[in-house]
Amino acid sequence: MPSKVKTALGKKKATGQSKQKPVVKKMVTSKPSGSTSKKVTSKTRKPSKTKAASNPKTKKPASSSPRTVAARELRVGDRAPAFSLPDDTGNIVNSSDLRGKKVVVYFYPKDDTPGCTTEACSFRDGMQELKEKGVVVLGVSADSVSSHRKFSDKFQLNFSLLSDESKSMIQAYGVWKEKSMYGRKYMGIERTTVVINEDGIIREIFPKVKVNGHFTEVLHALR
Repeated sequence: MPSKVKTALGKKKATGQSKQKPVVKKMVTSKPSGSTSKKVTSKTRKPSKTKAASNPKTKKPASSSPRTVAARELRVGDRAPAFSLPDDTGNIVNSSDLRGKKVVVYFYPKDDTPGCTTEACSFRDGMQELKEKGVVVLGVSADSVSSHRKFSDKFQLNFSLLSDESKSMIQAYGVWKEKSMYGRKYMGIERTTVVINEDGIIREIFPKVKVNGHFTEVLHALR
C-alpha cells in the first residue's frame, strides 16, 4: 500500500509540475531615442508659412462710384462747348446748326419732378416772348429720349429736350456736381441755365437756379 500511495503522489506531483508553464520574460527593446524624436517631430512639427514683414497686407478702400466733374468751371465770355445730342423726337441737335441764334440752355435734374416741371412750364408759357427775341430754348438732362417724350407730351412743351445719357454735355458745361440731401452726398446735375449769344459765346450763367421767378431773370439777361 505505501508504495502505491507514493506512486500516486509522485504522479500527482509530476502532473502538477508539468502543468506549470515556464514564464518567459520578453525583452522589450526600446527604439533609440533619436529615431523616436524624429518620428514625433515629423508628425507634429510642420514648416510654418511666415508672412513677409516687408509686405504687410493693407485693406483696400471701399469701392465707390466714380465722381466725374468738369475740368474747370465755365465763365461768361468763354466759348460754349459744342454738343450733338438727340432731342425728345429722336432728331439730332448740333450746336453748329444754332450759330447765328441766341440759345438758352437749361440743365435740370429729372423729368416730371415738381421743380423741373415748374421750370419747364415757365419756359413753355413764356415761349412767345422768347421767339420774338429770336431765342432757341433747350432743356437738358440725363433722361432717355422716351422719358423726354412722355414729359413733353404730358405738359405740352413747345421746345426741345436733349437727352444726355452719357453726360458728355452735362460734364462739358460743368453742371455735374456733388450734391447733398438729408446729409447724404451724391453726384447729380446742379440746376443751371446758360445764355449763349449768336457767336456761340456764353453771355450769362445762372448757377443753382431757383425755379420761381427764374424765367424773368432769363428775360432780363436777353435784353
